Amino acid sequence: MLRSIENYIEVVGREVVADIHRKASRIYDKHVFHLNSTFVGGGVAEILSRLVPMMNDIGVDTGWRILHGNHAFFEVTKKFHNALQGQKTKITEEDLRLYLEVNDEFSGYTHIDHDCVIVHDPQPMPLIRFFKKRQPWIWRCHIDISDPSPELWDFMKDYLLRYDVAIISTEEYRKKDLPIEQRVIPPAIDPLSTKNRHIDEKTVAEHIALANIPTDKPLITQVSRMDPWKDPEGVLDVYERVRKRVDCRLLFCYELAADDPEGVRIYQKVHRKAHELIKRGDVIFVVGNNDLLVNSIQRFSNVILQKSTREGFGLTVAESLWKGAPVVASAVGGIPSQITDGHNGFLVDPTDYDGCADRVVELLKHPKLGKKLGSNGRESVRERFLVTRLLGDYLDLLIDLLR
Repeated sequence: MLRSIENYIEVVGREVVADIHRKASRIYDKHVFHLNSTFVGGGVAEILSRLVPMMNDIGVDTGWRILHGNHAFFEVTKKFHNALQGQKTKITEEDLRLYLEVNDEFSGYTHIDHDCVIVHDPQPMPLIRFFKKRQPWIWRCHIDISDPSPELWDFMKDYLLRYDVAIISTEEYRKKDLPIEQRVIPPAIDPLSTKNRHIDEKTVAEHIALANIPTDKPLITQVSRMDPWKDPEGVLDVYERVRKRVDCRLLFCYELAADDPEGVRIYQKVHRKAHELIKRGDVIFVVGNNDLLVNSIQRFSNVILQKSTREGFGLTVAESLWKGAPVVASAVGGIPSQITDGHNGFLVDPTDYDGCADRVVELLKHPKLGKKLGSNGRESVRERFLVTRLLGDYLDLLIDLLR
């Protein structure tokens, strides 16, 4: 059964919910749709799975469609993702041709008669070229575009000029060479979802046991996709330093997204590197496709580590902070907008493995400090990174464009 906006009153208060209803009343007659490239796996699908039903619940007709792409297409778009985040990646004319062809083909068996179109990330971005534009189009970029490949960015800009607004996650991603409106709207988590709702210690213990996660040592966990930007090999290197000082385990709670064919290759590489530690039972891999299990792991872990080298925002950081978990995370992308170093978590340089290990050890040895940081973290998410705030931001933008 889907929740209504009134279910959030206990978390955010009546004034916030009343304000959302006031905003929605201004666009009751409008029809909006979101488009991305996967229904499951990754933060975008997770956000849309809550945002779309909430928009419908408050009276704004909203749909959600998925771009149909094959394996070759997603290999290309993962190259795009990496190049936009600064990786030196060779993108061929054939790659660009396939990218455009898939979007062109998709336009042939879908229709757009909505009042506003919101396109998420690079995969369906050029779709705007294959329709007669009769309404505002918004491009929502969820990745770090602070230092993109110049060649790919030039290619993309020619399509982005057709959009009315680009949404970015932090001020640092604003592009001076993109002459359209750019609005900062950070992502957010749903506090009532299965992954984020409150669960008691008994439920946590049951799910930890069902997943065969040992409980005799402190646990360090990274929850993320298997992606080079999440630096899982670097996580192993940090763990090697930590375990020389504190006897503990490392858990990778990972997910493989449908539009990310690189994930399996990264998993295999990390698994090979951790082979001896896996045999000893000191490194554990758990598939994170069970939201209640992820919730339990984040609450049970002694330290949550997010050692990304680039990060569009980092929803798993907000998830962990909301649960009061002590977090050590890289000071990259959208993470510093969530963590104030020493107040609600620790920020580290992703290249400073010793410094990262020091922070993890400090939290393992001083659990009271972790509890204090975790308490502050929960309040910071309540104030700034819940889905009700995200919904309000989208309504503000839609009102500006449609009224």
